[in-house]
Parts: sequence; structure tokens; C-alpha cells
Amino acid sequence: MRELRIIEVKSEIGAGTRGSSLGVDAIKIAALDFGSRYFKKYKSVEVPNENHLLLETAGNQFAKRVSGVLTMVERIAEEVAKTLKNKEFPIILSGDHSCSAGTISGIRKAFPKSRLGVIWIDAHSDIHSPYTTPSGNLHGMPLAIVLDEDNIESKINVPDQETVNYWYQLKNVANIAPKIKYSDLVYIAMRDSESPEQYLLKKHKIKNFPPSEVRKRGVERVALDTLKYLQNCDLIYVSFDVDALDSAISKGTGTPVPHGITEREAGNLLARLMCSEKVCGFEMVEVNPTLDRENLMAENAFEILLRATNALIND
Repeated sequence: MRELRIIEVKSEIGAGTRGSSLGVDAIKIAALDFGSRYFKKYKSVEVPNENHLLLETAGNQFAKRVSGVLTMVERIAEEVAKTLKNKEFPIILSGDHSCSAGTISGIRKAFPKSRLGVIWIDAHSDIHSPYTTPSGNLHGMPLAIVLDEDNIESKINVPDQETVNYWYQLKNVANIAPKIKYSDLVYIAMRDSESPEQYLLKKHKIKNFPPSEVRKRGVERVALDTLKYLQNCDLIYVSFDVDALDSAISKGTGTPVPHGITEREAGNLLARLMCSEKVCGFEMVEVNPTLDRENLMAENAFEILLRATNALIND
């Protein structure tokens, strides 16, 4: 049985839509509504956020609020590394997905010589850089950060020098760049990407199990194939963005996409993945109760979180 520690990150400065900083508390309310003692049962810590920057101008056009995101990535990396060094399993509940760059940096900081695999369960590929982003929102860039990827070949933007400097610092948090290899990345449920991202997906032949394949082959098979694909990795990090779920059930998130997986498929998938001894961290992101009705997204997210946690503690 693993000792678990919840890391709360109520940061939303990497997102374009407001409200994901409230996601952690919405999940806690869902737990209360279910009569669960989940958040009493496990130790938790909250990472201080930089959401005050939302009251100021976004700043850098192609990397909005990048100074604050850099601060968050460094803080999260520190907390995750400390948790792992204490031989605890980190469950990170975050606002927007830019936070995951901090989690991955923290894992590599704790285990600098280990090869890290990443399972990215998300509707989006999140592999833009300031040179390719259509929005400037950093929650679309975490994988480019940890892959040390600029994608200059697909360049459509000309970032200013300040943005370039911050971007360099982001990619080099924990003094390791790149932090993961393309060959050690697997997407599940990804179905929405822009042409600069598609260029990288094709160039590096990145593994993807779209929702149609999850449905056709079944969750068990996809989970087994994913773990087999990452068999040469020493450690595995699992990131779950709630927009991996179909937009019919994921209204309470900033960027819902149709034709996703169901809540049951997500729960079964995570339960199976968490059984792997290599999995060293789990993160859930992008619950936004301001876009929801009756806290349904957070309730679905909590049930999925519970499935993942139960698989961990019963391994």
C-alpha cells in the first residue's frame, strides 16, 4: 500500500477561460455531497498561486502571464520532488494544465537519472510553443516545455526577447532539458490539435489512442498496450484533463470537445493504469465549476479520482 499525499494547485493563469482555480474546491464539495471522507483521510498541502496576475494585463502576447507560470512550475516542482523524496505518492489536483510542467519537472528533480514516461489523457495535444500558439495560453504548451520543443519549422509567431527568455527558463526548470522523450509519450482520447502540433505528432510518430480506438478495443487492452509501449521507462506519470471526457458530460471545463470517452471508461482506464508499479504520480486538471450546472463535472471528476486512488491503495 502506497502512502498518498494530495497536492492542491489552485492556479488558472495558464488558461484562457476563468474559473479552473475553483476546481479543487468543487471536487471537495462533490466529495462531501457523496458523504466521502476522502479529503480527511489523506494528507494534503496547497501550493501558493499567482492568480493575482489575472487582475493585470496578460503581458506577453504569445505566452500570457509567463512570469507567473514560471513561478508556479518552480513551486510545483519543489513540492512534487519533496513528496517523492519522502516516499509518498503525489496526487496533484490542479486548475489549468500548464501546472503539469511543474509536476513533470518535480519528478525529474527527484529522480534525475530515471527515464520518465508520460500518459496524457486529454482531448488536446498541448504541444504548442510561443512560436506556434494561436492563443498565447500556456495551458496549451506544457508538453512542449518538458520536451524542450520550439517547433521553429511550424513558426507563425515572432515572440519578443522577454518571452524567449522566460520560455528558455521554463524549459530548463530543475536544470534538465528535455525532461522526457517523444518516444516516452502516449496520448489517450486526444482528438483536437492544430496544424503545428500535427506536424510534431507526425514527425515524431507519437502514440495516440483516440476515443474510437478506446471504444473499439476496450479500456483493458488500451491500458495494457500503453504500459507495454512505455516498458523501457523507469517511471510513469499520468495526467488526466477532464476534457478527455465527451463534451456531453464535460461541460464544466474550459475547452470541451465532442466524441470523447465516458466517465466509466475514464475510471476503468485509470484504475487499470494505476496498478502499474511504475506509476509515480497522478494529476487531474481543468475542472471549471463556473461553466457547469449542479457541480456535475466535479462529481464525475471525484468518482474518477476515487477509482484511481482505490487502485493505488489496493495495489
